[in-house]
Amino acid sequence: MKFLCLAYGDEAGWKALSEEERRELLAQDARIRDRGNLVSAVQRRVASVRNWGGNLDVTAEPYAQHRLPLAGFSVIEADTLDEVIELVSDTPCPRARGVIEIRPFWEVADDGGQHVAPPRRSVNVAGSRGSERTRTTAWGY
Repeated sequence: MKFLCLAYGDEAGWKALSEEERRELLAQDARIRDRGNLVSAVQRRVASVRNWGGNLDVTAEPYAQHRLPLAGFSVIEADTLDEVIELVSDTPCPRARGVIEIRPFWEVADDGGQHVAPPRRSVNVAGSRGSERTRTTAWGY
């Protein structure tokens, strides 16, 4: 299954990390990339496109407003949400006072028609540096 991970970053949090911590976190990005996944930082420049009723409107402002700017994204192929959480928990944004939003892709049925929603489930999540927590997740948006 594929997952879209949107990384929102805190520049002050990143700058507060030691050089060694930064290298470790960027190495985790590289490990995710080495598995064949797409991982990239993004520029702050943005174009938001609307074409409601045939009226094209392009603005240089983000559509979604967040406390933190979008810093990057990844598309990760993994068997479970747990696996994705484990992969991204020690990357720059979640460790430097940012956050990563994980969204599963809709799976397309074999006939190319109706989409199949991922199942609802509960997960036990091992946090970074050995801490544990339990989280209930309902994936059938």
